[in-house]
Amino acid sequence: MRVYVPLTLPGLAQAHKAGELGPGPLTAYAVTPGLREWYVSDDIEELEYAALSRAAAASLRLLAADPAAARRRVVVAVDVPDTAATADPDRGLDPSSVGEVRVAGPVPLAKAAAVHADADDAEPDVSAAADALGAADMGDDDAQFTVDGAEDHELLWFGVQEIPGLIA
Repeated sequence: MRVYVPLTLPGLAQAHKAGELGPGPLTAYAVTPGLREWYVSDDIEELEYAALSRAAAASLRLLAADPAAARRRVVVAVDVPDTAATADPDRGLDPSSVGEVRVAGPVPLAKAAAVHADADDAEPDVSAAADALGAADMGDDDAQFTVDGAEDHELLWFGVQEIPGLIA
């Protein structure tokens, strides 16, 4: 199963140094029954993109909690055994947790298929979105518009061998 683990650049640097994502349990996003029902599509590529987008939103939350982190969303796509990732069936359609899974233990970075990250030019919009997230959560429409502005930036694809350049 492919899971998408939200991180920040400092989190990616730590994973690179340790050689693994962890320790567990890790929160990740995947194509779950709840995501399939929420997204209403049978196209696996669209569903995986939806899971990646959910992880990007979670990465933005990590940035909001860490003002010192570079303002770029980071998601690591990792392949794990199907039994390694579990969704909470009671929260399957909870809008805040659609596609969310838990990976019980650490995952070797060697299992990563790719890293997705914002380009440098996304930093101003991602920074504004991270700053506005709390107000958006409280129902502020202008703040939500700012948060949505970060989603206008597509995450770029990087090979695992490119991690040293990303974290430099």
